[in-house]
Amino acid sequence: MQNFDVIIIGGGPAGHSAALTAASADKRALLIEREHAVGGACVSHGTIPSKTLRETAASLMSFPHRTGGVFKVAMRDDLQLESLMARKEAVIRAHQATMGRELTELGVERWHGRARFLDAHRISVEGVDRQVREVTAPVICIATGSRPRNPPGIDVDHTNILDSDSFLSLTYLPKTLAVLGAGVIASEYASVFATLGVQVTMIDRGDRPLGFLDRTLTDCFVKGFTAAGGTYRSGLKPITATFDGICGVEVRCEDGTVIEAEKVLCALGRLANLEGLGLEHAGLKATDRGLLTVDENFHTNVPGIYGIGDVIGPPSLASAALDQGRRAVAHALGLGAGHPPETTPMGIYTIPELAAVGLTEEQAMKNHGGCRTAIASFADLARGQIAANQAGLLKLVTDAEGRKILGVHVAGEGAAELVHLGQMALLAGWTVDQLVATTFNFPTHAEAYRIAAIAIIHQRRHAK
Repeated sequence: MQNFDVIIIGGGPAGHSAALTAASADKRALLIEREHAVGGACVSHGTIPSKTLRETAASLMSFPHRTGGVFKVAMRDDLQLESLMARKEAVIRAHQATMGRELTELGVERWHGRARFLDAHRISVEGVDRQVREVTAPVICIATGSRPRNPPGIDVDHTNILDSDSFLSLTYLPKTLAVLGAGVIASEYASVFATLGVQVTMIDRGDRPLGFLDRTLTDCFVKGFTAAGGTYRSGLKPITATFDGICGVEVRCEDGTVIEAEKVLCALGRLANLEGLGLEHAGLKATDRGLLTVDENFHTNVPGIYGIGDVIGPPSLASAALDQGRRAVAHALGLGAGHPPETTPMGIYTIPELAAVGLTEEQAMKNHGGCRTAIASFADLARGQIAANQAGLLKLVTDAEGRKILGVHVAGEGAAELVHLGQMALLAGWTVDQLVATTFNFPTHAEAYRIAAIAIIHQRRHAK
């Protein structure tokens, strides 16, 4: 039996981050992954393929605007979906290679196989050759990811009714598409396919998609989605989706509403991959929702065992998983926790792109008893006009005095990159006045920070 300081089960973003954190602290770390390459479903089935398709769709949409209408872009009726993701496999392989190289450079040992608990600190690993090895460590991180959840009544056949793993296997773009759900995956695919000319209908119980975001961002998303021809049907709970046997799918909702579409994407949550791990041997038990229960340090009820990534539920974002992996190992090894969790950014790769860091306006009002906000439109930026990105915006949320920065929310192309300036400002404890006193390159979208900050200062003076 081999001994390690830290064992990580699962090589997705959470597990990869946990392994690098342990190795950076000069601890002997073992990463167990049942797939041949690291990266998990995030790289192979989710983030990389969907974002590659999104990049193509966004480019097709922006090209006529960026060229002043000189060139027209038309979608062929016989266009195969795979042709829009021609770079997908190359991107996946390149990122998997990068992740693997990072692990190797820091000395993380990797085993290819299936892990199963024998007790709280002892694990058996069955390799592809059916050979079984045992390993032990005082710290174990469970980062086995998740898979799509298919509710009763939604008969996912992966041909007419698809989940997020099988959706990109579609041969051709459908004429009509119904998307069940309004979370990250649902919103990303809905906006991309609407941009590609598909008539998309989103169906969800909530009054707005992506309800965890600042309302300014969701309003911006709905506006862009609607402009692309999409429809958001709120207050509806899908209970069945059935293929008619000929050419379409019928979605029935709890209130009797019926919506028909050529294809259906079911994006109604995800299930943690916990089967086969032998959790009971470690003294662990999943919740009724099939998740692991953890505390603020991602520690389970069993000393030394941590749950990170999708196995603990939402937000199921790569950035959150990366931070969870780092925090869990830092806690286990007695290292400093580093920056607070609210300074971890999130990027939603819809069209338009959305990103946020810190508090929403609603959270700031609740937590601080008041706040000030200002919005800088990309239409007021020279770069926004040049890049035909006028629909974008940046929202600054501050304390009630209009000095301390509490949150930054961005919509528009490049939002996931631009939000990092706000993240750095939060980490550095910058004030609004420091944003105004900072010189940015011209012309850039970063100038939106200065414009929003000036608007906050104007509010302060007007109040006086």
